[in-house]
Amino acid sequence: MNNPLDSGQNQEFIDLSCLYEITRHLASATSLQDCLEKIVTTLAELKNMDNGTITIVNPSTGELEIEVAHGITAEAKRRGRYKLGEGITGKVVATGEPIIVPQIGSEPLFLNRTRTRGDERKKKSSFLCVPILASQQTIGALSIDRMYLEGFGIQSENDLRFLTVVSGLISETVQRIQRVNQEKEALRLENSKLRRELSAKNRIEEIIGNSSRMQEVFDMVHRVADSNATVLLRGESGTGKTLVAKALHYNSSRANGPFVVVNCSALPETLLESELFGHEKGAFTGATETKRGRFELAEGGTLFLDEIGEISPAVQVKLLNVIQERTFQRLGSNKPIKADIRLVAATNRDLEAAVRETHFREDLYYRLNVFPVYLPPLRERRTDILLLAEYFLERYAKENGKEITRISTPAIDLLVQYHWPGNVRELQNCMERAVLICDGPSIKSIHLPPSLQSTDSVHADKPLSLAAAVEHFERELIIEALKKNNGNQTRAAKSLETSLRIINYKIHCYGIEPKHFKVK
Repeated sequence: MNNPLDSGQNQEFIDLSCLYEITRHLASATSLQDCLEKIVTTLAELKNMDNGTITIVNPSTGELEIEVAHGITAEAKRRGRYKLGEGITGKVVATGEPIIVPQIGSEPLFLNRTRTRGDERKKKSSFLCVPILASQQTIGALSIDRMYLEGFGIQSENDLRFLTVVSGLISETVQRIQRVNQEKEALRLENSKLRRELSAKNRIEEIIGNSSRMQEVFDMVHRVADSNATVLLRGESGTGKTLVAKALHYNSSRANGPFVVVNCSALPETLLESELFGHEKGAFTGATETKRGRFELAEGGTLFLDEIGEISPAVQVKLLNVIQERTFQRLGSNKPIKADIRLVAATNRDLEAAVRETHFREDLYYRLNVFPVYLPPLRERRTDILLLAEYFLERYAKENGKEITRISTPAIDLLVQYHWPGNVRELQNCMERAVLICDGPSIKSIHLPPSLQSTDSVHADKPLSLAAAVEHFERELIIEALKKNNGNQTRAAKSLETSLRIINYKIHCYGIEPKHFKVK
């Protein structure tokens, strides 16, 4: 006959062994994903806890999403999403209290989103779920399935206490890894900033941007500027590839040499070849005199080939030869000319796809792609939008002799939420238009183009309704009046030639906080 004491001691040994393994994984963890996967695997192997799942609140959507799950397919993990309060897991996260379900099949709140507990045996298993707490907030949940043969109450309570200890360890590690990652990111940004400030020549004053994505671009430019390596600038139209090409030139040892630009998409094949390599007198009909090409004109400097993905196969062959041999010939001549130039190319096309479709030579692609630099679209560097908008505001206000000093808060909201398919070029045109039609001291939302006049510019394809437009305009007028009057509602009402009662009513309706506009 088994001794209950021996059984209890054996369970304690298993618990301690399991906690030791989990703690060992947590102590050495640098990757949260790997660490959590090892924990649920340990629970399955040492504690017979099936379907170990760790669910974390996604801060951007507010929904619960499965971070790791043992014995569950990737498709099942994708299905396992819950809103706060939805299902057992959602309820645990919403309340911060653990829950035990004696039999999964008998619990109506158990949603089985992952569809992994459909058979009869699994329906009879129990489900235990405990919250993962961080700074008195629930950030997720740890759950397992368990088959109890007898003594459900005592065993389940012990398991619940055990899982609560494990969830606490997970929480500490999550916070530790997040702190380490934040410190690494802060050190990386600081290091990047210091490197750029080491000397004046490493500053790229022409390019506006403080976002992490643009910091990476600046770093890449500084790394390659002084070399003769061919640089390929990638990115959507309007992201500033020409500015980066200029920065590469003027921050290099060739800064005193010429910077020559060729737009490869603007010229037909015959003219492009002549523009690049030049021609001798009589080389073709109309060639009445010898002409130097752009390769010759860029001698000792930088040649920037914009829209390189648009050149024809014939020009691709000649360009490949120039890059390989660093020599070229004018049309109608056999005399080789040395090409002492730095080559920078740019494209908004998918060159890899063009290579697969044989529209672009693979050998030329590899010759150009020595040092690729990707310029992010404006929608991926939203922290730079206001910085750029203020820069263009100051520039065009000065050009047009206008005293426009600021952008209103509602206008800023529209600028930041818009998806900017035309990138920085579109923002530049938008601000120039706003300055031209603005007659006051600040840019308001009504001065922005119709494409931005939407409560959800990211997906909208039609303008605001009349009621919404009126509400938006009223809100902006009230905010401007409160700013001018230091948050004083009485003076704001007077400046708008309306009553205090109406102003108070509108402030309440639009959720405006007058105290935010008081100068401290």
